[in-house]
Parts: sequence; C-alpha cells; structure tokens
Amino acid sequence: MWNWQAIVCAVVLYWVAGSLGIGMGYHRLITHRGYKVPKALEYFLVLCGSLALQGGPIEWTTTHRIHHAHTDRTGDPHTPRDGRLWSHVGWILRGTAQNHEAHVIARYAPDLSKDRFYVWLSRYYPVPLICLAVVLLFVGGWGVMMWSVFLRVTLGLQATWLVNSATHLWGTKRFDTGEDSRNSWWVAMLTFGEGWHNNHHAYPISARHGLKWYEIDFNWWGIRTLQLLGLAKSVKLASLPRL
Repeated sequence: MWNWQAIVCAVVLYWVAGSLGIGMGYHRLITHRGYKVPKALEYFLVLCGSLALQGGPIEWTTTHRIHHAHTDRTGDPHTPRDGRLWSHVGWILRGTAQNHEAHVIARYAPDLSKDRFYVWLSRYYPVPLICLAVVLLFVGGWGVMMWSVFLRVTLGLQATWLVNSATHLWGTKRFDTGEDSRNSWWVAMLTFGEGWHNNHHAYPISARHGLKWYEIDFNWWGIRTLQLLGLAKSVKLASLPRL
C-alpha cells in the first residue's frame, strides 16, 4: 500500500495543509490578521487549510479567538485545566466544537461571517478534501490516496491538538502571560512553528512566533517569503526590545 511516491505526496500535502493552510492561513492570517495578502491569495491559503479537515474557517477562527479571550480560564474551549485528554481531543469528541451559535460567531468572527466565500467554505469544508481524494485515487491509486488523505489528516490533527494540550502543559515559559502557555520545540517541528506558543500568547498578532534565531518557524519563513515577493503587506511583529 505504500511506495515513495505515496510518501512524498503525503509529506507535500502535510506541508500544504498544515503550513500554508492552518499556520499561515487559518491562524496567522484570518484569525489574528498578522499580515495582509491579496484576497485571491488569502482564499487560496484558507482553502489549503480546509484540507487539514479541522473545520471551516469561521468556526476555527471563532474557537481560537475564544481561546485567546479566556485562555486557561472558564470559557476556554480546550484548556488542560479541564483535563489533559479533554484539551487534546475530548472537546472535539463532545461534538459541539465546530457548531457555534450565531450570536457567538457574530461576536468573535463578524469579519468572516460577512464573506460569502468563508460562509460557503465553512458549510462545505470537507468538499475540497473529498475532491482531492478522488483525484489522488485515480492518479496515484489507493496507496497514494490512503497516505496523502487518511494518514496525513490523522497526523495533522494530532499535531494541531498538541498545540491545544501539550503547549499548555510542558515546555519553557519566556513571558509571564498569566496563563499556562509554553514554548515547545518538538510541537513547533510538527506544526511548522506553531509550538512557540508562549511567544504567541505574549504577542498574539505577531506573524512571527519563533522570536529567537534558534526557534525554527517555517510558517514565518513562508510569510517572510511572501513579503519579499511583495505579496504580504502590513506584517505585524513582536516588539523585539522586550526580549
């Protein structure tokens, strides 16, 4: 069921969905507005994020903005203070994680809920992945499809869930942010830079999470590349003297 073609395809799609899509698109672009790109490119990055099967952009953004508003306090949807397993996957299994009520979305994601593309993608977010799976099945066979869709999505979900659980439990704490966020190098490696979580909670709108030279942040390198190409504007960064 596996071959090098399947593995390479899975690795590339892991980057497309996890870095371009979730890290650069869902998280740092539309949730925190850490930078701006042309609308067509914004839509492309967010469409890549749908391939991670983590929910639609409106629900994902709403959940994450709630998390920042109530980090590790009552109202945080996935704090480890409610249980380690809960923070990792329990809150997902409850079945309400991606079904926010209209008034909650209106409060936390009014910018996205007015955009027709995001409304459509939030309603039909599995469709792009289903289309991709069909194409991969016909082009590469079952092996490529299984590795690039089922296995890749499973690993990607676990990696993102580790940001919710592990980076609020273990790691280093550079900034006193008043909650439990930690910097985790190994979670950062799995998520292309999202594991520098204490840095992120100290500077939520910063497009760069790896604030030291040794804090590898592939997502920032991607944003920086777009900036050098003239595609990323209004790039927000942490106030470095504070370091």
